[in-house]
Amino acid sequence: MIEVARKKQGGNLRFLFMDINDLDFAGQFDVVFSNATLHWVKDHQRLLRNMRRALCKDGIVRFNFGGDGNCFHFFKVIRESMELIRFSGYFLDFEWPWYMPSVEEYKGLVEESSFCNAQVWGENADRFFPDAEAMIRWVDQPSLVPFLARVAERDKVSFREFVVERMIEETRQADGRCFETFRRINLLARK
Repeated sequence: MIEVARKKQGGNLRFLFMDINDLDFAGQFDVVFSNATLHWVKDHQRLLRNMRRALCKDGIVRFNFGGDGNCFHFFKVIRESMELIRFSGYFLDFEWPWYMPSVEEYKGLVEESSFCNAQVWGENADRFFPDAEAMIRWVDQPSLVPFLARVAERDKVSFREFVVERMIEETRQADGRCFETFRRINLLARK
């Protein structure tokens, strides 16, 4: 889902809440911007096509989202958790919730989308959480949400506890902080 701000006559902004896949605007925006969310969208060919169509002539698109190498420790731990016998049945037909391509893969998608002056680059935004509690808050929201939705109520607490304990083991540094990789794909382009 996405919130779209549109300028109404008189200079007031109007917000629309809609599925980004249903974006059907044509030539109505000067800028399309997103920060660290579009890894939740699976079909970026469609996304780029919709964004390009929504832009006015010479409009700009600028966004970043999780790319290859993002959340290395979390993905290791969550896959380990999903493979445990007591939880594996919940994930038999599970579809991975994120799209996190390499920079080169994304450059190819952008080239196909007919944007002008397109620049695609990677960014290392690795993060140290000040302590285990800060790491746990990040794990709880939004990282665990799509996984807990699959787990039966009776097993949610034990699944979460396993993930949290393993994340602290995997990420805690000697100084008490916790470290996670955050890798971004950036796009700046013009219609």
